[in-house]
Amino acid sequence: MNNNDIFKKLRVALMLRDDQIEEILKLVDFRMSKGEIGNFFRNPDHPKFVECGDQVLRNFLNGLVIYLRGTKENPKNPMDTIAIHKKEAQSKPLKENKIENREKTPTTTAPKKKFVPKKQVKKEPVVEKVPFKNGKNKK
Repeated sequence: MNNNDIFKKLRVALMLRDDQIEEILKLVDFRMSKGEIGNFFRNPDHPKFVECGDQVLRNFLNGLVIYLRGTKENPKNPMDTIAIHKKEAQSKPLKENKIENREKTPTTTAPKKKFVPKKQVKKEPVVEKVPFKNGKNKK
């Protein structure tokens, strides 16, 4: 089991999105873009797959501790933080719900227009309009 597998399992278990992982890494002053984070979760056969290093995983785990428990000065209850994430994930409609909602609402569409080809105009060649000069000035 490598760092990528650990990172994936933590992401799934805690129901984290890429933007949340980005925030967690910012808590420990470790900046990464969503694209770089997404490359860790790709299939190893994918050309943009990146091996997750020890430093990235260590910073993520340190940030996760701060994210869930808070700091010594401002402690949090980790279960409250996890419960908030579960409510957010459940409140967002799934793709299936969106499709069902679209089917229920009647939509009016304009009739499709028939394809009419443009009239073909015979073009004159451009070369014949250009005067030929052999590089010599005529006097």
